[in-house]
Amino acid sequence: MEQYKRVVELWQSYKIASPADLDKYLDSFRILFAFHSGKIENEEITYHDTREIFENGRVVGYTGSPHTLLEQQNQKMCYELLKGKIINKEPLSVELVKEIQKVLTEGTYDKRRYIDNGERPGQFKNHDYKTGYNKIGSAVESTKNNLAELITGMNAYDDKAVLKAAAYLHARFEFIHPFADGNGRTGRTLTNYYLMTHNHPPLIVYDEDKHMYYESLQKYDEAEELNPLYRFFKYEAEKTWEKALALAEGIELKRKGLSHFTQSI
Repeated sequence: MEQYKRVVELWQSYKIASPADLDKYLDSFRILFAFHSGKIENEEITYHDTREIFENGRVVGYTGSPHTLLEQQNQKMCYELLKGKIINKEPLSVELVKEIQKVLTEGTYDKRRYIDNGERPGQFKNHDYKTGYNKIGSAVESTKNNLAELITGMNAYDDKAVLKAAAYLHARFEFIHPFADGNGRTGRTLTNYYLMTHNHPPLIVYDEDKHMYYESLQKYDEAEELNPLYRFFKYEAEKTWEKALALAEGIELKRKGLSHFTQSI
């Protein structure tokens, strides 16, 4: 059986039925997801600071930008917001998307967006923003309708190709680029929300893999090719759950021995 199918079976074997179950099985995941999702667009984010925020609600001795800590606090608040909705399998909606983006970006808009452009977290963009190679996303006047059309199609879809549907949701959402900021973090959160409400495991887009991630999105932007992003998500899902799967199957992951580090001396 291919590894992704085994990962899905592992997730489904957890029989998650409550927010407490999510906390149990996503204990480490939620921190790693927040760290990597934030770091893709903010190099100042560290794993240590992210873990401190999730576990202790504060960071001691921090000397960096308060903006960075606020982004990670927002990631924690977003997880708390969505737990119950995931368990209840609340369907996607325009209002849910706006709520997620608002929580993720509260207090983080810069002067250009907030003062000059009059844009606010939880509200659609007022201006066009470059989203990729020669792309600016949906026109301002078309944003709401395009997002509503995407969500209607996603909610109507009822088939087994859950991961491919999630890839389409992500690609199309990022192409629409409905907000002035936080579209990447919102899109990655929406992807996992869709996966979990369809009984599939969430995944991490790792910071070290972001070039593959951007290339996959560009393929969709330029030629509407979805398979590169679908294959990338499959790879990241397998990577995300590799250790948990090995533990469940009683497979010991090999570590390098002393001889590996001393053979060249």
